[in-house]
Amino acid sequence: MRYSRLFIPTLKEAPAEAEAISHKLMVRAGYVRQLAAGLYIYLPLGQRVMAKINQIIREEMNAIGGQEVTMPVLNPAEVWQQTGRWDAIGDEMFRLKDRGGRDMCMAMTHEETMTWLAAHDLRSYRELPQIWYQVQTKLRDEARPKSGVLRTREFTMKDSYSFDRDDEGLDKSYQLHLEAYKKIYSRCGIKFYVVQSDTGMMGGSMAHEYMAPSPAGEDEVALCDACGYAANVELALSVPKTPNFPDGKYEEVATPEKRTIDEVTRFLKLTPDLFIKSILVMSDEGPVLALVRGDQTLHEKKLAKLIGPHRPAQKDEVKAALGVPAGFIGPMAHKIRKIADPSLRDGVYVAGANKEGYHVKGVKAGREFEAEFADIHAAVAGDACVQCGKPLRIERVIEVGNIFKLGTKYSAPLKANYLDENGAERPIVMGSYGIGPARIAAAAVEQGNDENGIIWPLAIAPYQVMVLPVNVNDGASMDAAEELYAALEEKGFEVLIDDRDERAGIKFKDADLIGIPWRVIIGEKNLKEGVVELKDRKTGVVAKVKVANAVEEIARKLVMEA
Repeated sequence: MRYSRLFIPTLKEAPAEAEAISHKLMVRAGYVRQLAAGLYIYLPLGQRVMAKINQIIREEMNAIGGQEVTMPVLNPAEVWQQTGRWDAIGDEMFRLKDRGGRDMCMAMTHEETMTWLAAHDLRSYRELPQIWYQVQTKLRDEARPKSGVLRTREFTMKDSYSFDRDDEGLDKSYQLHLEAYKKIYSRCGIKFYVVQSDTGMMGGSMAHEYMAPSPAGEDEVALCDACGYAANVELALSVPKTPNFPDGKYEEVATPEKRTIDEVTRFLKLTPDLFIKSILVMSDEGPVLALVRGDQTLHEKKLAKLIGPHRPAQKDEVKAALGVPAGFIGPMAHKIRKIADPSLRDGVYVAGANKEGYHVKGVKAGREFEAEFADIHAAVAGDACVQCGKPLRIERVIEVGNIFKLGTKYSAPLKANYLDENGAERPIVMGSYGIGPARIAAAAVEQGNDENGIIWPLAIAPYQVMVLPVNVNDGASMDAAEELYAALEEKGFEVLIDDRDERAGIKFKDADLIGIPWRVIIGEKNLKEGVVELKDRKTGVVAKVKVANAVEEIARKLVMEA
């Protein structure tokens, strides 16, 4: 392709609101343009990247027996109502009515529609297993679209669904996807982790996420480099360091106007890990007292798994439920449900005295209070790994894919049943598997960039090679460039020739910005010596190769990197 004919609207400055590197560079390099909040136009270069990612996805999905279909984006409410998600999903779902007044929605995922199809057309055990997938548009009314193509309101997703006779079959389909996804991300050239995750609104019995490390990520994972333990912090288990406990003498101490952990620790000259943080929350079943150590953060999603939806209690609710002002709550005596983090099981602590202006020392679980114990703290760097005891580290990541064991969560309400060998009707056992192609592209930019621009992995770069004649008005340079361009294209490589009549500095800056992996620079001086320069965008290394050997040398490097 000729640069002069290609629409590449590069910019010197990034959008003022852009924070993520991928957002800044994909806009500046002419890959995308923002139409409105969370709505992006993919320009020719961006479209080529997306097409390559989708092609890799299709190849690996086909390799495990996946069959591509296309589901409608517009869905009737009925299928979502049958599974209960019409009411369970809140404002994130785009809803509308058709001209007949029927409730409709714009699908944010397609479990319901895929299951509806299975219910209508899969009858016998002989037709199972099945894997159906699509690369389709989804819509989600994000409250805060941000970070360019990482968090949008309209996006493309590869979602696949497995249909099996039983849990054993689901295990096999799940494993097929687990390995296929590893191949997809590896082929796309991004670094990733496979981590245990929460099933969330998808439901089911098991889930894993594929996370690409990046400072722009909105998730965090806990990782153990010693044994390989990896989990989203929403699920991660960890063992906090044991404090140096003082003696266990129980005594009440005055702490006037000292309510927060920070205030009380400074006043009593003790470290936060010697305190119990008592947090009252309101659930559908009433107030619950959550107890964590003073140096820990209560993890809302871990608690929600135990008590369901909940919210922090207001000050008047605290006083009404416990008879004590907020800031002086202790775990003693209250006749409500109490859930304590296991780190509080041993040792003696300082806690609120259930009396305004006072705390107590020497509080011990099993002596001063009883509670059910469950991991409800957020893992932090330095906590011990539950598997091997070595320190964990926390890393910020971009979620680029997820897989779920759904079981019969969707097949049962939508009556997706099959007849087994004995003629008995049984629900189909399902799995759901998603990949965000745009998130792969953004993760590649986050992981591959420098001060000059993008550094694309070869497999998903819009072009593999850029042929750059320094002076298009020099006949010999252009003849050599055109010959090299034609020869590389004939060998099947994707080549962009910069045939613009621009200053060399502008061409070099644009080449760095858009990030094509290999660049052939053809200058008058080098050409007189019978050589051209071959530059590796990733390393910056420049090698001079003879004109006669240039095509073979470039081909060799591309094959080695592929």
